Amino acid sequence: MKGNRLELVTIGDELLLGFTIDTNAAHIARALGEIGFEIVRRSTVGDSAGDIAAAVGDALSRTGAVITTGGLGPTSDDLTKASIAELFGRKMVMDENLLREVEARWNRLWPGRHFPAPNRQQAEIPEGAEIIPNAHGSAPGIRLEDDAGRWVAMLPGVPREMRGMLGEQIIPRLKSRAGGTVILSKTLRTAGIGESAIAEVLGANPLDGVPSAAMLALAFLPSALGVDLRVTVRGLLREDSEEILAAAALKLRERIEAYVYGEGDADLAESVLALCRSRRLTVAVAESCTGGMLGQRLTAVPGSSDVFRGGIIAYDNQVKEQLLGVDHATIAENGAVSVETAAAMASGARQRLGASVGIGITGIAGPGGGTAEKPVGTVCVAIDGDGITSARSLRLIGDREEIRQRSAQSALDMLRRALITV
Repeated sequence: MKGNRLELVTIGDELLLGFTIDTNAAHIARALGEIGFEIVRRSTVGDSAGDIAAAVGDALSRTGAVITTGGLGPTSDDLTKASIAELFGRKMVMDENLLREVEARWNRLWPGRHFPAPNRQQAEIPEGAEIIPNAHGSAPGIRLEDDAGRWVAMLPGVPREMRGMLGEQIIPRLKSRAGGTVILSKTLRTAGIGESAIAEVLGANPLDGVPSAAMLALAFLPSALGVDLRVTVRGLLREDSEEILAAAALKLRERIEAYVYGEGDADLAESVLALCRSRRLTVAVAESCTGGMLGQRLTAVPGSSDVFRGGIIAYDNQVKEQLLGVDHATIAENGAVSVETAAAMASGARQRLGASVGIGITGIAGPGGGTAEKPVGTVCVAIDGDGITSARSLRLIGDREEIRQRSAQSALDMLRRALITV
């Protein structure tokens, strides 16, 4: 093994075809980084014995340490063990103790049912391999090492099983080799400002003055929910890394504080609910183009019931008029997609649902329905409450789903900004 460097090979046709998102690779990279190990290359191959062996062999030649996920099940497309066994020049052998464990697990889950012959395959392992216990499923992991010290750890592809085994079996084994250094990151989450605009505000050297700034890497990560700023430091002890990252985050916040709504995995809806709760405010929503997405964002947060009163999905104009009290003349004169209609929707939601603050969203999410004056992506958002009334017309980019996501996020950010300035 060459230092604290590993490679990762994820296996499965479903990954290559795009039917399954490879969340395993991201989780492994983050988990290993926290103990000082770096995934220097990630590759994905299908359920082909030759491709598996070639990918693992190439990875071993570079780092001498590989983790694989997938291909350990009982079916004909599960070829990982046999492919890597052949790469190491090992035979596949039946482990009788493991077979009894596999059979016992089957009998616990399916009492009285016939034990399928294909499940015996899960008890076959490369000769001389170490079994990695799997307390979360039927497929055990395998660790295979050659005389030169090169090794491969094979984990199941099922995310729940893989994560459990990584934390319980792999991480403890690697920690003793890590030497105390880590790879750590800190993320600032922003909304209401684009990637290039943040870059302009921060300038060419945004981390100047931060201790050990030369060891820091800053990444801009845009998405439909905003732009994340992620600062990463490598090769230092955890305490030193955390101190440097805290200084870096503070430096960035000094420039863009108005746009930052949290750190790490912070959710803007949760931040808004906390602000409302601290001010003893309740919220109601009226949604057109987002079709309930804003309400879903708020109710996804545990404990939101003490702030969120409810919502009205007013897609049709008659619903806007009848349930929200939007004046027919407002829609006739300004259009269903207008700041005037959004403001009336917000006011209607607040009044009809008895909330302190109402939020209204109406827009054109596409792919059709746009005009030269109001193209696809035109979204109007308004908030209505004592001292925090405002409305804006936005031009959002993306496909239908992205525009809807950006709309809900923009509404939450509008309320957040209003609350922090009152």
